[in-house]
Amino acid sequence: MNDRFALLDALPDLVLLLRRDGTLVSVTGGCNVQDLRPVNGSEGKDLESFWPAPVAQLIRQLARRAIAIRQAAEADFTDGESRYEARVTPQGPDRVICVIRASLIVSSKENPAARDEVAQTLPDRRGFLRRLKESMSVASLKEQPLAVVMVRVDGILDIAQVIDSKVSDQVIGIAFRRISQQPIDDSVSEPPWYMGQFAENLLVLVLESSNRDLIDACASRICASLREPIRVGEAVFRLTPYSGVAILGQDASSPETLLDHARAAAIEARRAGSAHVHFFSDTLKLRSLARMDIARELRDAIANHELRLKYTGRHDLASGRLVALVGYLKWIHPLRGEVRPAEFVGVAETTGLAVALSRSVLQCLREDFRSFKPQLEDDVRISFGALRHHVLGNGFLDEIADFLSAAEVPAGRVELRIAERSFVAQDASVWQSLAKLGVQLIVDEVGRQMSSLELLARAPLSGLQLDRSWVTALAYDAVSLKVCRAAIGVARALNLTAIGTGVDDARQRDLLLDLGCHEGLGDLYDTDDALILACVAPRERGTK
Repeated sequence: MNDRFALLDALPDLVLLLRRDGTLVSVTGGCNVQDLRPVNGSEGKDLESFWPAPVAQLIRQLARRAIAIRQAAEADFTDGESRYEARVTPQGPDRVICVIRASLIVSSKENPAARDEVAQTLPDRRGFLRRLKESMSVASLKEQPLAVVMVRVDGILDIAQVIDSKVSDQVIGIAFRRISQQPIDDSVSEPPWYMGQFAENLLVLVLESSNRDLIDACASRICASLREPIRVGEAVFRLTPYSGVAILGQDASSPETLLDHARAAAIEARRAGSAHVHFFSDTLKLRSLARMDIARELRDAIANHELRLKYTGRHDLASGRLVALVGYLKWIHPLRGEVRPAEFVGVAETTGLAVALSRSVLQCLREDFRSFKPQLEDDVRISFGALRHHVLGNGFLDEIADFLSAAEVPAGRVELRIAERSFVAQDASVWQSLAKLGVQLIVDEVGRQMSSLELLARAPLSGLQLDRSWVTALAYDAVSLKVCRAAIGVARALNLTAIGTGVDDARQRDLLLDLGCHEGLGDLYDTDDALILACVAPRERGTK
């Protein structure tokens, strides 16, 4: 028990349980906000007894507001030279939980001492995104220039996976501290900027300028700092940054789109292996050429049988038993590395390669089943999703029949996933014919568009697979919970198996079970799915 309390006290954020009137009930954590951490024995006292009056008054107001609106309330505040963020969440009609953390954003406007203090630990993503939205709102209202530089830092994820995530955090922390400690050259007209962490390997630089030369110079200086060796103890690490820029008003008008466009430019810089800053407007000119390259290379990859399937196990949520191997397209390009389906499936559909790509999956399926079969239970199915153009083509039914006639894969162990929009568009007689062949039919991405209930009721389906976006948000989003409950209710009413995707932890699994969903796949079962990789590895080694 003492160890448990010690771990709680080691939390970086300060967590307090407060009454509505500002009386402290209990406190834990706060390693990163020692100046605000109440001393032992403060329970039962008013906030003013251990905090400055402005801070205590702000937290009390947040607590009352959170209870009144029945949802979390947030605010930024300063205490001396330190900047903090507070989030207050109601816990009934008279209590709240208050979380206070240091606001960790590196900025060119801070004095050197404050910037050094801020950079001692990792930047806070939530606070950074809120500040970005505020910056964009002000820039739009006042018609001021604003640019976003997305910096993708290669090497951070490798450090986290191969060594430890704490080491990767240290490396990023040192990189930020070094950037903040760089001397400011008054002779250089560098625009005001601030920088935060968007994801584990993505940093974002926000500049109050649309001057390409100034943006390029500032981003290049920061990237040069990131490239310098970083020493942690006796180990030395080297990071490789790639940067892309999007400018407010020219490339986008909303925070989400501006970030997406800056990310696209950074991806283009990484593909080109370029140390130079890439601007989104220039990236657009290159995108059509890049798509032509992908189309040409994809055509060759299909002809050479280079596209394969990678598999994820679907499990019975209650027992954990493996019930199906779910295949997804995988393309390992000799130069580009792994190309995501989102990057090449759309190209395939617009260039007439979708049918050929989908057909190649059937050949993969036959070879993979041959490898899997000796190590699987007799009732474990193998699942694949044919592409829309293939499903809606005239010869789809005959090709599935020919595939089954080879007798290598029993029809009862073949599961065909059909995207919801394809299911609605295809003639119902096709589904009847496939069912007669013995194929198991699953409607995928349920909840994204919601098909006709009559069509679902009449079609010979075996299951409905919930869209991943709803399942991953199930635990904290009321709308997602309603959608999942409705979709699972439809499945149960039609005697279909409801399948959850994105089951990443035990809480999601338990919520799905409570709703009546009994099968799922996701990170929760990664360890169990190790046998899948073991099955496919010998075949892959043999084909190289």
